[in-house]
Amino acid sequence: MITVVIPTLNAETSLAATLTSLVPGAVDGVIRQVVIVDGGSSDRTLRIAEDSGADIVRSELGRGRQLQAGAAAARFPWLLFIHADTVLDTGWEREVSAFVERVDVGQRPLSAAAFRFALDDMGFLPRLIEFGVAVRCTMLRLPYGDQGLLIPRRLYDQIGGFKPLPLLEDVDIVWRLGRNRTLILRTAAVTSAIRYKREGYLRRISRNLTCLSLYLLRAPLPWIVRLYGERPG
Repeated sequence: MITVVIPTLNAETSLAATLTSLVPGAVDGVIRQVVIVDGGSSDRTLRIAEDSGADIVRSELGRGRQLQAGAAAARFPWLLFIHADTVLDTGWEREVSAFVERVDVGQRPLSAAAFRFALDDMGFLPRLIEFGVAVRCTMLRLPYGDQGLLIPRRLYDQIGGFKPLPLLEDVDIVWRLGRNRTLILRTAAVTSAIRYKREGYLRRISRNLTCLSLYLLRAPLPWIVRLYGERPG
């Protein structure tokens, strides 16, 4: 039913947990294939991927290119793109299976879905970010890549799939989907807060909002990449 695509680069500290959260879906037959698309890891990422039984694709670095390569290697009619530092919450496979069935039998128009955003940290600022993301998703129906993207292959191909962008490939594809074809599921995709802690919550929030604003204002992408200052992740 579903091929899961996970782009990686030196993800040894988080990939095992991400893969473990997929096990209930594999047991239920919801997940039929997992594709790890690696951009040149120098740690144990590929060993973890090999031990899990996932298909491994080596790609040029850049999440847009990696996601594109993963989709090209997929063998099943639904695609689920998730990040290597994201853990799907308990029961995700039931909600995903129900959504897929409704689309496949025509009870719902051809559409995609993303998970509810959550951070694996305690305190006021993580909850504030979660609230802000919920508002953004309600008003704009604009989930980011750390919320995953579940999409029928035929719709993915229809809109042109992921573009080989170095940054904001998630915003680009969701804009092309449009709000009427994007559902936010109740189940959470729990994302690692390591980058927020390392950089500082307020600084990271400010930088992310600035990058999104510049993108929407059609600023040159190289400018935004330089402002972002690190590999997207």
